[in-house]
Amino acid sequence: MAHHQDFKPLHSITVENIQALGIPSDAAAQLHLKLTEIVATYGADATKTWQHISQHLLTPDIPFSFHQMMYYGCYINFGPDPPAWLPDPEAAKLTNIGKLLERRGKELLGSSYKDPISSFSDFQEFSVSNLELYWKIILEEMNISFSVSPECILRETPLHPGGQWLPGTRFNPAKNCLSLNGKRSLSDIVVITRNEGGDEAPVTRLTLKELRSAVWRVAYAIDTLGLEKESAIAIDMPMDVNSVVIYLAIIIAGYMVVSIADSFAPNEISTRLVISKAKAIFTQDFICRGGKTLSLYSKVIDAQSPIAIVIPNRNSSLSIKLRDGDISWNEFLERVDESSSREVEYIGVELPVEAFTNILFSSGTTGEPKAIPWTTTTPLKAAADGWSHLNIGKGDVVAWPTNLGWMMGPFLIYCTLLNGATMALYNGSPLGSGFAKFVQDAKVTMLGVVPSIVRTWKSTNCTAGHDWSTIRRFASTGEASGVDESLWLMGRAHYKPVIEICGGTEIGGGFIAGSLLQPQSLSAFSTAAMGCSLFILGDDGSPRPSDVPGIGELALGPLLLGASSTLLNADHYGIYFKGMPAWNGKVLRRHGDVFERTSRGYYRAHGRADDTMNLGGVKVSSVEIEKVCNAVAETILETAAIGVPPPGGGPDKLVVAVVFKDSEGSKHNLNSLKVSFNSALQKKLNPLFKVSHIVALPSLPRTATNKVMRRVLRQQFSQIGSKL
Repeated sequence: MAHHQDFKPLHSITVENIQALGIPSDAAAQLHLKLTEIVATYGADATKTWQHISQHLLTPDIPFSFHQMMYYGCYINFGPDPPAWLPDPEAAKLTNIGKLLERRGKELLGSSYKDPISSFSDFQEFSVSNLELYWKIILEEMNISFSVSPECILRETPLHPGGQWLPGTRFNPAKNCLSLNGKRSLSDIVVITRNEGGDEAPVTRLTLKELRSAVWRVAYAIDTLGLEKESAIAIDMPMDVNSVVIYLAIIIAGYMVVSIADSFAPNEISTRLVISKAKAIFTQDFICRGGKTLSLYSKVIDAQSPIAIVIPNRNSSLSIKLRDGDISWNEFLERVDESSSREVEYIGVELPVEAFTNILFSSGTTGEPKAIPWTTTTPLKAAADGWSHLNIGKGDVVAWPTNLGWMMGPFLIYCTLLNGATMALYNGSPLGSGFAKFVQDAKVTMLGVVPSIVRTWKSTNCTAGHDWSTIRRFASTGEASGVDESLWLMGRAHYKPVIEICGGTEIGGGFIAGSLLQPQSLSAFSTAAMGCSLFILGDDGSPRPSDVPGIGELALGPLLLGASSTLLNADHYGIYFKGMPAWNGKVLRRHGDVFERTSRGYYRAHGRADDTMNLGGVKVSSVEIEKVCNAVAETILETAAIGVPPPGGGPDKLVVAVVFKDSEGSKHNLNSLKVSFNSALQKKLNPLFKVSHIVALPSLPRTATNKVMRRVLRQQFSQIGSKL
């Protein structure tokens, strides 16, 4: 993390300073000349100066150290939250929200309406105070069609603290993804894809017509399995064309998807199959990642799964022997006569509004993951966030390395297909130059990231030489991002904005985000999500005034379209509402993250308030990690796992406190213990987890009821944060 004090103000930077960054003397002199002109013209206004430097001086091939010198030098005396990107008034009018406001701003906001940028925060407030009208307008804008119209948009009843949304309606979100709704034709490209290792081959393009045929065929084939409608069917696959087709087919045919990440160990797979009562599972024989071949089917067998339909990797024929009763992909498809199913539309099952379409999992603070059902309305929230905050629409190509096991997989499907855009799927590791070249060749216009991926790109410089100039904006989610990583990422695409978005599996989208209608500051959020109200709770547990800077646990207004109202294996009311303060007569919804509202009105995330942490974009409970660590060595009495945010921002570092059985704890080799912890965590929980630091303690701090006080440890360990 770079610090302001390491940099000089722009007017005192010399040609020699620029050369010292490894820039040849001629180029350094050119840069210095241009810089001098910009500073002479705009010097008094740091924001305008940065806007001109970022647009007219900096390019992706200039060393990043010079980008830092410019950004930090420009804003050296600015104070907190300097804008890294500013909206352009004309471009703002062409965004989805801008077009809506230009058409209907005066009607919706009254005579105070000026223009999309000046009136954006009024419109956000309107979206919360006029929920029914707002959602009616957005569902029309997105051309959502219901087979039975809702009785109303929102019905508030004391029995449902989150409200009843679209009561009485029937519709199928997967059918809406494939419909011709005035936004697209059958020949439109809806998926662009490439397999790892095929960097020189042209990208593969799939039209809407081809996607529909593929989904219908799989839907007909699923019906031959003889499962009751509404049965749960799992998907444990990488996010590729096949898994997207299967996802849509399961839902269009009236079943529900059980989301399982392809990185999970057998016991994690098994837990999810048991909780969801899955009746079948789609999987792949093996996957190729970063040049390695990893078996997927064998983990599914070890998890004692129900009947598996096994897809060969890269469309070759299966190279493995299947268990009795399992079905190969080709055999599965052949259950349906190809000629008839290709031409015969599968008439989607029209689902009641409360029907479950997808079971996703989130690590709870106990060992067992929370099973969170998405209903038919959750996809509408995902698509609406894509429409309003990420400005996704026809002509957009959206890439976002993820998996159907996490909410971002379904989110990506809905926010592209329901908005008439194209999904770009790279089947392989996103960490190398193969992915960077795919972004170039697919002409991606919106690239979604998690910060840990960006850190890898930045440290290996694997994007160098690839042209990312078609990117119009980035989106970042999953964990707190660091300022330098965000600055570096913007610099790859000539300083297009990074829209930060934070939400939850149980919300189906974001509760806080950025917007193309507001200035964006690095690693900060600029607004509550549309239709969503945020409250930062004070030390007394009640909401602070909304416009006052401060830090505290975040709570949400309870009326959120698409948010969960039940859990399969836990008490929903107890987790999200019990013990929460009321606001205007409504009980607020617990979220459990700590957020700060800054003096300039931005928001920053400060991690979990309870004992879950975020490692590399994956939420995990301390308890799950401690269970694994406790079993590593006989000499360990107990452990406490703590996520410590590094001082410069970015994702949590995992620190483990260890209490040994004997009092001679200091004699243990902590380095070799760290290696053992890492190998156990990577094998049993997730290959991406790693311990940064081990601290030996004589005992753990506890409450009167004997609960470990991880917060106390987190405070102690954040002092050693700078050394991690």
